[in-house]
Amino acid sequence: MAYRQLQGNRVAGSPAVNAGRQAPLGRVARSRGSLLVSAVAEAEKTAVATTAVPAVTADIAKKLRYQFGRNGDYTVADAYQGTAWSVREKLIDAFNHTHDHWKKEDPKFIYYMSAEFLMGRSLTNTINNLGLKGDYADALTKMGYEMENVVDAERDASLGNGGLGRLAACFLDSMATLDLPGWGYGIRYKYGMFKQGLKDGCQTESPDIWLTKGNPWEIRRDDVHFSVGFGGRVERRKQGGKEVSVWIPSEKVTAQAYDNPISGYDTPTVGNLRLWDAVPVTEFDLSAFNAGDYERANLERERAEGISAVLYPKDSTPEGKELRLKQQYFFVCASLQDVMSRFKATNGTKFELLPEKAVFQMNDTHPTIAVAELMRLLVDVEGMDWAEAWTISTKCLNYTNHTVMPEALEKWPVKVMAKMLPRHMEIIEVINEGWTKWLGGHLKDLKADERAKRVAAMSIIHENPWNKEEMLVNMAFLAVVGSSAVNGVAAIHSNIVKDDLLNDFYQHLNIFSVIWRYKQLKKMTPEERKKAVPRVCIVGGKAASAYDMAKRIIRLVTAVGDVINKDPETNDLLRIYFLPDYNVSLAETIIPAAELSQHISTAGTEASGTSNMKFQMNGCLILGTWDGANIEIAEETGVEDVFVFGVRAEEIVKLRKERKTFKTDPRWDEIMCDIEGGMFGEKDYFKPLVDAVNNMKVGNDWFLVANDFAAYLKAQEDVDACYKDQSEWLRRSIMYTAGSGKFSSDRTIREYAEDIWHVKPCRPSA
Repeated sequence: MAYRQLQGNRVAGSPAVNAGRQAPLGRVARSRGSLLVSAVAEAEKTAVATTAVPAVTADIAKKLRYQFGRNGDYTVADAYQGTAWSVREKLIDAFNHTHDHWKKEDPKFIYYMSAEFLMGRSLTNTINNLGLKGDYADALTKMGYEMENVVDAERDASLGNGGLGRLAACFLDSMATLDLPGWGYGIRYKYGMFKQGLKDGCQTESPDIWLTKGNPWEIRRDDVHFSVGFGGRVERRKQGGKEVSVWIPSEKVTAQAYDNPISGYDTPTVGNLRLWDAVPVTEFDLSAFNAGDYERANLERERAEGISAVLYPKDSTPEGKELRLKQQYFFVCASLQDVMSRFKATNGTKFELLPEKAVFQMNDTHPTIAVAELMRLLVDVEGMDWAEAWTISTKCLNYTNHTVMPEALEKWPVKVMAKMLPRHMEIIEVINEGWTKWLGGHLKDLKADERAKRVAAMSIIHENPWNKEEMLVNMAFLAVVGSSAVNGVAAIHSNIVKDDLLNDFYQHLNIFSVIWRYKQLKKMTPEERKKAVPRVCIVGGKAASAYDMAKRIIRLVTAVGDVINKDPETNDLLRIYFLPDYNVSLAETIIPAAELSQHISTAGTEASGTSNMKFQMNGCLILGTWDGANIEIAEETGVEDVFVFGVRAEEIVKLRKERKTFKTDPRWDEIMCDIEGGMFGEKDYFKPLVDAVNNMKVGNDWFLVANDFAAYLKAQEDVDACYKDQSEWLRRSIMYTAGSGKFSSDRTIREYAEDIWHVKPCRPSA
């Protein structure tokens, strides 16, 4: 569960989210007719721009009239649709202009492949980038609407969940802003990950049905679709005097393309995010239907649509594992076929030119099957020799690693890979054979047994440490071997990825510190409480469906809130809220309002952490460990201005060995006893949480939470002391914003383009 706690040091009369700007969390759509549109009734009837009725107003009115089939009486949701379709036309004009220019110039393209694109809402970003915000705000005002209400009617696109997806979305925005020829490739999820709710303090999950009213920003490309296969067998055949491998899949689906234009800021350039929807090869089995077998009549459709239905399907069952692998291969296969098709249309079969025309960035391990798929296309489909194809493939592929935690690095059972993608498993075996042979030669100076251990540890195919009879394919290792460049998304992790992988997980110190703060407030006299710094603590984030421990943590947060928020003695000084269904739109409200943001992953484990950059840009102070972007922010802002605590990455291994004899802080012991004793109810339900961080029980505090607890409480005291000195707090806030320029995704993409991708800007005329 990727979650973070934001703290606003303010009187806790209401959630901090409402203190920063007026944007209620729960919005109730007004019924039709509750907003008056008659101010431009003439525009609705004629949709002709006049001096009294500007062009934008008339255009929106025309869209409303023809889309909804009536004159007037439109809801806010209707107004959003009309506005979006109006903006869409201008966006598509710019999109076509850009791609006509790129077709003429034939530049090198960057193709960004990601399982997630956390786009948020498109209307505001698009009209800002196109320089049309004033025009549309004025037009909507004349029609009786407020721009903010219309913007709020848009649903967040459910195409991602966490930092990985948000980074991908920002990168596409920056590519367009910098006039770089680039496309994103992903999946058009019908139901997203899930819509998170709370019932009795526990997480609930339901489909996030975000496409109910359609998506005005997408363009269905009926002429762009590719066949994607699964399963089956591999045959060896003689062609042109040599043996070739032919994969005969047992199952096929069609990948249908949907384009989503991505506008750049202050530029005529509009890039593209191409998403794939899985549809059946055969729409409907009429013979089965006529025979009365109604389930079989729709079976192929259901199997196909399941591939693109949900982000990260639960993989705790064999069927779930197969579906997730199918999902990843599905979008990679379609994307590579698409790029190869366009390349061949311009360059024919001169595949030696492919590295000069295309570069693929694999965002985390989900698209890394591309290493095997590109080899399959070059060798099996195009008939190239292995060595030549390998040289081309490795020049085209690059890999971004988002974590240094082994449990987050995908490893597929060889049996699953061989069953679902038999030819790819063969290709991976050949790659691994060459890789381990090269390693053996590279390590020839080591003793034989040491050399064998090192080679086994770095092999793409290796033994499952939890099941000696099972072999696994390490997708991160495959990506490293098959790429020309590998990087983490923070400086420390670009180094750690090369050196070592630390087996850690997020610390959950924040909820424990809230409990301690509450206990201290309860002990204070009324006079002492007057000197205390008030806080509202906000926690948000989704626990994956199969992640039981994360769900228990959410329940602990809400249980603590049930006690603290209802205590009349302290609830004006301390409250804690869990905000369900955290997304980009909610972040846009929370981040400007927050005054303190916590980023407390164990040192050396969080590769991304880009959210802290957003808080920094908004002048929000940061409390965190010496990890990820926290380090780089401290270097830019000033280490003394960041509330840093905890162990360093180089200390982890030593502390692990000592955890059995580590003496915990008495305050830590007291809080553990409170939770175990039922202070917040459900003590049996919370017991696994306590055991996991107890160095004398089952969990053995493998994540070293207790080690940092005393330092964490000291950092919280430093926060309080600083906040009481408002001039110092303001100075730090200004320094945070002033030092944030380095963390613009524009800078990152500019460096990627120059140093890794070797892609140059190609700006169309205005």
